[in-house]
Amino acid sequence: MATVPSLLNPPFLPPKPPNKQTALHYTKPISTLPFSSTHPFPRLQRCLVIRSSTATNVSLKENLGILKKRVTDFTSLNYWIVKDYYRLVESVNALESKIQKLSDDQLSAKTVEFRRRLRQGETVADIQAEAFAVVREAAKRKLGMRHFDVQIIGGAVLHDGSIAEMKTGEGKTLVSTLAAYLNALTGEGVHVVTVNDYLAQRDAEWMGRVHRFLGLSVGLIQKGMTSKERRSNYRCDITYTNNSELGFDYLRDNLAGNCEQLVMRWPKPFHFAIVDEVDSVLIDEGRNPLLISGEAHKDAARYPVAAKVAELLLRGIHYSVELKDNSVELTEEGIVLAEMALETKDLWDENDPWARFVMNALKAKEFYRRDVQYIVRNGKALIINELTGRVEEKRRWSEGIHQAVEAKEGLKIQADSVVVAQITYQSLFKLYPKLSGMTGTAKTEEKEFLKMFQVPVIEVPTNLPNIRKDLPIQAFASARGKWEYVRQEVEYMFRQGRPVLVGTTSVENSEYLSDLLKEWRIPHNVLNARPKYATREAEIVAQAGRKHAITISTNMAGRGTDIILGGNPKMLAKEIIENRALPFLTQEALNSELDHEIFSQKVLSEIKVGSISSALLAKTALMAKYVGKGEGKSWTYEEAKSIVSDSVEMSHSMDANELQKLANEQSEMYPLGPTISLAYLSVLKDCEAHCFNEGSEVKRLGGLHVIGTSLHESRRIDNQLRGRAGRQGDPGSTRFMVSLQDEMFQKFNFDTEWAVRLISKITNDEAIPIEGGAVVNQLLSLQINAEKYFFGIRKSLVEFDEVLEVQRKHVYDLRQLILTGDSESCSQHVFQYMQAVVDEIVFGNADPLKHPRNWNLVKLLKEFKTIGGKLLHEPFVGVSEEAFLKSLSQLHESSSINISNFHLPNLPKPPNAFRGIRRKSFSLKRWLAICSDDLTMNGRYRTTTNLLRKYLGDFLIASYLDVTLESGYDDEYIKEIERTVLLKTLDYFWRDHLVNMNRLSSAVNVRSFGHRNPLEEYKIDGCRFFISMLSATRRLTVETLLRCWSSPTEFQELFES
Repeated sequence: MATVPSLLNPPFLPPKPPNKQTALHYTKPISTLPFSSTHPFPRLQRCLVIRSSTATNVSLKENLGILKKRVTDFTSLNYWIVKDYYRLVESVNALESKIQKLSDDQLSAKTVEFRRRLRQGETVADIQAEAFAVVREAAKRKLGMRHFDVQIIGGAVLHDGSIAEMKTGEGKTLVSTLAAYLNALTGEGVHVVTVNDYLAQRDAEWMGRVHRFLGLSVGLIQKGMTSKERRSNYRCDITYTNNSELGFDYLRDNLAGNCEQLVMRWPKPFHFAIVDEVDSVLIDEGRNPLLISGEAHKDAARYPVAAKVAELLLRGIHYSVELKDNSVELTEEGIVLAEMALETKDLWDENDPWARFVMNALKAKEFYRRDVQYIVRNGKALIINELTGRVEEKRRWSEGIHQAVEAKEGLKIQADSVVVAQITYQSLFKLYPKLSGMTGTAKTEEKEFLKMFQVPVIEVPTNLPNIRKDLPIQAFASARGKWEYVRQEVEYMFRQGRPVLVGTTSVENSEYLSDLLKEWRIPHNVLNARPKYATREAEIVAQAGRKHAITISTNMAGRGTDIILGGNPKMLAKEIIENRALPFLTQEALNSELDHEIFSQKVLSEIKVGSISSALLAKTALMAKYVGKGEGKSWTYEEAKSIVSDSVEMSHSMDANELQKLANEQSEMYPLGPTISLAYLSVLKDCEAHCFNEGSEVKRLGGLHVIGTSLHESRRIDNQLRGRAGRQGDPGSTRFMVSLQDEMFQKFNFDTEWAVRLISKITNDEAIPIEGGAVVNQLLSLQINAEKYFFGIRKSLVEFDEVLEVQRKHVYDLRQLILTGDSESCSQHVFQYMQAVVDEIVFGNADPLKHPRNWNLVKLLKEFKTIGGKLLHEPFVGVSEEAFLKSLSQLHESSSINISNFHLPNLPKPPNAFRGIRRKSFSLKRWLAICSDDLTMNGRYRTTTNLLRKYLGDFLIASYLDVTLESGYDDEYIKEIERTVLLKTLDYFWRDHLVNMNRLSSAVNVRSFGHRNPLEEYKIDGCRFFISMLSATRRLTVETLLRCWSSPTEFQELFES
């Protein structure tokens, strides 16, 4: 057995670097440190622990805590809900032996049987237990994975439209197959939504094997797909996609110009969704709405000038900042200096506006940091998603922020943008009649899910008990001391052989720690947004559980690949195949800048493959060499990797005998794919044996150790990082280390001076941590305050967006009705618009309570003639105010009216366009609608007003029908013009409305100073804006269509503008 000194000094660990003036060192040598009974491993150096109780009291307190937790669990609602689900589990287990006896054909035929039973009147609940049993058996046959009882509970929770909280490693991906299959039987479509393309593709290929085996179609939506591909995939029974692709497809469909451009299942695109990492999508991403932008005509030359001005201005003198909400405010001195530098008299001058550019430049200077919020690659500023650590290449900040960042970095300024369509994830997923989700951390946000989405959170028990040890949080006075202590803990764990995962909050921090470890020659892997690391994400995570593996990651949320102790055999086997085959398949080399990669691999134990695997690998290399060189085929590096990936995927769907048969059949054509598949299956067995043995050794050492280097803005995100250790009953430990100089404390202006004073009284050594209830509880309370603040922001965003949500639904429903309706319904919209425009003109100038002599008849007639231009001007050219008044007076005094052939006495008669039963019937229905609506106030002249509405409406519609008939075009062409004009005008004014609503949401906050509720003000003004938008849309549509046929040239100019 290895001794302690040998564990602390393994032979492959290089000597420490020589002493430098800038380097930080241990205060005591590791070999002299005592082992502490209160920790699972020795402390690295002195640690100040503030405790007031003896060891006996602590033990008693722990036992009482365990007892209290058990009592709480027993009395909680969640306990009884889960217990109720066990009745379903018993039903599924009872069916298992019966289902096992079915052949593959009989098992897959169950889908047809279930659908037949649903058509005959049974409900989904009636077939739930049997359907779950079928999916369990299918997964066992196709994936070699059998659903545990707790996974059956998870599937039931999803089916019931709830959020299933399942700890990391409990198999959420497999759980989703149960609810997805059951709800897909109705034929209305199921969306399984992940957080990125990689996970969507992985799950569609992996879990899709179960669904395809059972006879369901499986679709996949990926970035870069054509409309035809998307349409085909959305029409599948189950569609895998990521949240952003789903949202943008919905927005793009509502910008489509014709039915051929639609990709989703209209008129009902949403039925049931299972959202993976639901807390990340609905809560973390909730603050950022999805936007589709169009180019706006702005002068980009102002951004670089404003960036230079921002460099002149000093924080605290010329401007102040509010880190909490990323706002800046210029002082009087700052305004004067900026105006002097820009040679303008007023920054807010409408004719020469500089204020927005200067403010954005200051925001870019203060809040948008390189390698934290964005990275620069190929001359572009690319946004880093702070939650997932990934680069989002197609996303851009709006309202000129992105251009300000480009100007700060000296990059080419891309065109300014204006919002064309927008929606938040909250509004998007509310469109689903039935919504469910799964995550490892949602219980802390249960109230928010219930309040905003009416979706409860059910905590699903683990299959095996969780034995992970969460060690006390340690606080440091300075960031320098914290990072040095992190380095020491990493080195100690490395010397023990335990794998370590270090979570950081930014690219900047991950690379700072990486440089620190390199200085001490500690091999490690880095996983952040930089391309050199991001391309190897799955491989790095797969290795993170191996002995001596050190991994630094910016964020582990949504990584998708579990950290398996001893390593992930499938990923390792694929890596071995790639190393052998790729050099012969492609001449391109991976442009790797991982300078510590070679050294990092040296400390990991070598995977020894057997003689059979060696022979198959040699055959694979020889085959790849011949195909690559002998046949003159050349592939790029990515294409070659794709060939290997496809071959590995083939090995998942075919066994060794089938692959060997296929290889023999293709022997004359050099079967590269089957050869790679056979080699992979053999190497996989060797990797599984190696990983099992190494995993057992890692478990004996204590499992994965997770180090958090800062508290996040939510306890939930901290728990996501903790959850990486101790998966499926494995041992593990976690430790969070925080500095009072961390960004979160500065961002929220939290008072940490008390803690600094406390630490300074105890010690002057900045590298000594403080452990204890008083300090830690205060820090956690600050974190809870941050959670409340961001909850307030999300709540406000949802409340404000609910106003826009109603308006958006009205516009998008109207748009889909126009787009997908027949030609007759399109004409009906046009006629309704014409009558509505006439009504607005009449109500704006006539009062049913007063005699027509008091109406503004001149203005009424002028506005009516303006709508139709030449078409209406000529018939009414000789009509005077007196003639108009006389006609209305006669109408009021008449005792009977022939409504089918009605017109005002002594005024132009409408063209005889209402010929035929259908058009006469339409005219009569319009009159009945006018009489029955409550737009006209009750008064002595109500009937006269309504008859005026009908006369002008008849004249306008009849003139339009007459001129379209005279144009000579067929009905199909005319209807297409109508549809195009309707959509174009609606889109034009909706886009302007979005801009106005965004400006309004910012402006109403100022009204709170006048003791007015910003939300109520937003609702009132937003409603007024929306009514004005609809009115303007109708008027422009009518004017455009009338000019289209009466003045084609004038129409073209108006339409293009």
